[in-house]
Amino acid sequence: MVSLDKLTPADPRVEHHTVTIRGNTYHYLLGNSSSPPAGTILLVHGWPDLSFGWRYQVPLLLSLNLRVVVPDMLGYGRTDAPEAAAEYSLKNMSDDLAALAAHVAGPGEQIILGGHDWGGAVVWRFALWHPQLVRAVFSVCTPYAPPRPAYIAPPDLIKILPNFRYQLQLAGPEVEAYVVGKERLRQFLNTLYGGRGPNREAAFTTADGVIFENLDKVGPTPLMSVEEVDFYVNEYERHGMHGPLNWYRTAKFNFDEELPLAEAGDAKTRVKAPSLIITASRDSALPPSMSANMDKSFDDLEKREVNASHWALWEAPADVNSHIAEFLTKVLNSDQPLQASI
Repeated sequence: MVSLDKLTPADPRVEHHTVTIRGNTYHYLLGNSSSPPAGTILLVHGWPDLSFGWRYQVPLLLSLNLRVVVPDMLGYGRTDAPEAAAEYSLKNMSDDLAALAAHVAGPGEQIILGGHDWGGAVVWRFALWHPQLVRAVFSVCTPYAPPRPAYIAPPDLIKILPNFRYQLQLAGPEVEAYVVGKERLRQFLNTLYGGRGPNREAAFTTADGVIFENLDKVGPTPLMSVEEVDFYVNEYERHGMHGPLNWYRTAKFNFDEELPLAEAGDAKTRVKAPSLIITASRDSALPPSMSANMDKSFDDLEKREVNASHWALWEAPADVNSHIAEFLTKVLNSDQPLQASI
């Protein structure tokens, strides 16, 4: 992995803030450039991650003279973790982020959105629910799929998308009950972030989900330092896995809330803001083929691909950052290419 500037867990370039939004308290990182910002960018992480998942991208975005806002999403880290799965729907998340953006940047200011994994799903939906607030939007790994006019239950969905089979396990009680305490959290996170056993045993696949008998064989992740893994373990211990796994229990809630969009058709399901999708060639959960038909739902879409697994933000940060910088240079409409530290 290329050596690249990145945040540390206690990095002075970002401040830690909290704000109560629509009944839940959110923790977020705030980075401000030294001069009046060219705009505000809000970064949305996925599962199992934290605001710190954008550690390689925040320095780049600060170098582009952007105000950078990175929340721990609902259920994660220092943000509240409500019990009810309905609170984690994509519409609720979009509404929460709109309120957070208004709090930080001011009511009505257009923002740039970036997402990864579930965060990518959130930013695409934000662009549907709050199009007037979106200056531009990009997603790493996660394709856009328009709202459906008919409900497809998760067991039926995996007949269409077998790469989502693991989601059935995550939505159930088994993983949540097992991954309790620091030792198991460390095993679990090392596993999800690419750790392997002495004979290359995997303890997680998209076909099987968590393979519990292999967890104690898994060594350290190659994508993080010991200090970074310690930070993740401590943050996940605050709430456990119930909140993060609630994101996989929202299919029916999302359908019910999005049905009016689906019934309205292109007028409500087309993304009009400048958009970018960065796929990862070795992402087994969200393979690049899933983005093949995205173009028809966008006014202005760019597609890029990097040689990486699902953890492209950390595994190929130079390439990811290069694509983001090129995209944002156009969005910010600079006369000269912005001098980005990628």
